Amino acid sequence: MAEMELLNQIRSKAAQRKKTIVLPESHDERVLKAAEILTKEKIASVITLGNEDKIRNDAKKTGVDLQGIRIIDPDKSDKLSDFTNYFFNLRKHKGVTIEQARETMRRDIFFGGMMVSQGMADGSVSGSFATTADVMRASIFCVGMKEGISIVSSFFLMVFPDVVYSFADCAVNPNPDAKQLADIAISTADNHKKLTGEEPYIAMLSFSTKGSAEHELVDKVREATKFVQQKRPDLNVDGELQFDAAVVAGVGKKKAPDSKVAGRANVLVFPDLNAGNIGYKIAQRLGGAEAVGPISQGLKKPFFDLSRGCSVDDIVNTAAIACLAAD
Repeated sequence: MAEMELLNQIRSKAAQRKKTIVLPESHDERVLKAAEILTKEKIASVITLGNEDKIRNDAKKTGVDLQGIRIIDPDKSDKLSDFTNYFFNLRKHKGVTIEQARETMRRDIFFGGMMVSQGMADGSVSGSFATTADVMRASIFCVGMKEGISIVSSFFLMVFPDVVYSFADCAVNPNPDAKQLADIAISTADNHKKLTGEEPYIAMLSFSTKGSAEHELVDKVREATKFVQQKRPDLNVDGELQFDAAVVAGVGKKKAPDSKVAGRANVLVFPDLNAGNIGYKIAQRLGGAEAVGPISQGLKKPFFDLSRGCSVDDIVNTAAIACLAAD
């Protein structure tokens, strides 16, 4: 399955879901162009945030048709007062004043976060201008963590000609503990199914397969596997497995003959960020895989971060993924 085929399928499925996505950074012409594509192709209903006169002037300069796109100016919105109070109550234990809460809510990515939190949008896509740190703060402060999940993480869809894998966590958490690693596995499995339609088979990766080596690093992976099995007995998960035992049928049968996952894994959970980041880049640069992501996960609702070097298509595809990730 080629990358474009997968992304076209995601866009098509997103259109069927009829979700609403907020794009806060309307001062970026890439965002306005993405909003037009999302609207014209009926992938999602789009809300942009910012000064309406400026947005309309910018759209005119860049030839963007704003028909069907909703524009909200946080400074003029009748929701600013409510959002300020919501945010103040969420953060007053951290010393945030009502004045600071109001200033925060005037910021586009935080206003967008509160829109998602309050059900006015199904997801948010930002980060073409804002830093990852600001996007993560807005997501955690406004949207919050998914129930039962302890950590915000990320995954990549790694698209090969005939198969799609999900790799996690390759971008966010340097050294998750066993419980956090389990939550990363659960989040990734759920999202793999939402985006590909495939049943997830989760391999908890290590340099050991089923006791071939003993080390505290192996113990962490074994412990994480048990946590996944306890929290989500419905999931197919096994570990510890070496990479070849996880994905090569012959090796899996030889090294872990009783495993339901070995040799057929499509969700690959790396033990730390060293392994994950190196692993996805080897698959991309030497293995020829197309890497889609990183895609954020672990929050109550989709709140996705873009690279500041993103293209218009990247924004459109990320918004489509947000539509599928939404409940």
